[in-house]
Amino acid sequence: MKWLAGLVLILALPLQAAQPTLVADLSQSRIDISYRFAGEELLVFGAIQYPGGRLPAEAPGIAIVIRGPTAPLTVRQKSRVLGIWMNREAVRFESAPGFYAVATSSPIAQLLDERNAAIYEIGLSFLQLSPATAVDPETSRRFQDGLLALRRRDGLFVEQPYGVRITADVLYRARIPIPSAVPVGDYRAEIYLIRNGRVRARATAPIIIDKSGFERDVWLFAHRNSIAYGLLAVGMAVGTGLVAGVGFSRRA
Repeated sequence: MKWLAGLVLILALPLQAAQPTLVADLSQSRIDISYRFAGEELLVFGAIQYPGGRLPAEAPGIAIVIRGPTAPLTVRQKSRVLGIWMNREAVRFESAPGFYAVATSSPIAQLLDERNAAIYEIGLSFLQLSPATAVDPETSRRFQDGLLALRRRDGLFVEQPYGVRITADVLYRARIPIPSAVPVGDYRAEIYLIRNGRVRARATAPIIIDKSGFERDVWLFAHRNSIAYGLLAVGMAVGTGLVAGVGFSRRA
């Protein structure tokens, strides 16, 4: 039986070698946020390596996904009660990315079937947010659509069909907009080679987005000394109000 297993392994090697591979790189693997940060554009680029250098008869498809950091999130819906806006319903999602961008060489529906798109979470419609609140599927979908709409408005969820350019069926590149409101944390760029509706190769690259300079010092102080930071913020607000009040009284 050992020789049979070895024969199967030897026969499988050419099949594995026949699979194309992806080479991926980023214009920058770290983005620093300072007080002057107004957004950034991240360039994702690379090449497709074909076995024996032989190009396929069918043009390849590429999908690039950048996501992170993932954290639980509660979405609330407000409604007017006796003339006052109040929170009426809420749904908690266990794994909502703070930022999600997808760029593809063609619309997702033309590249992948729904099953494979859901497996790899390629596309906003296929994000697995894992609702933790016991609600019916219609309510869960309504809140998820609301979350997607809010984050798309803020530039935190982006979908770019035809956002990937492929040259000579080998080289690919895409420019992903990073908004000023992007949260800090660890990110991941995922590049997928797609053919005949299925993912044939995959590459990943880490990205770090962090604060720098004075903003980083304040952020670290706020997270490490939350009580002191809160008292200091209240004190500054009170002091600013007193100064403004004195100035106003003198003018009066």
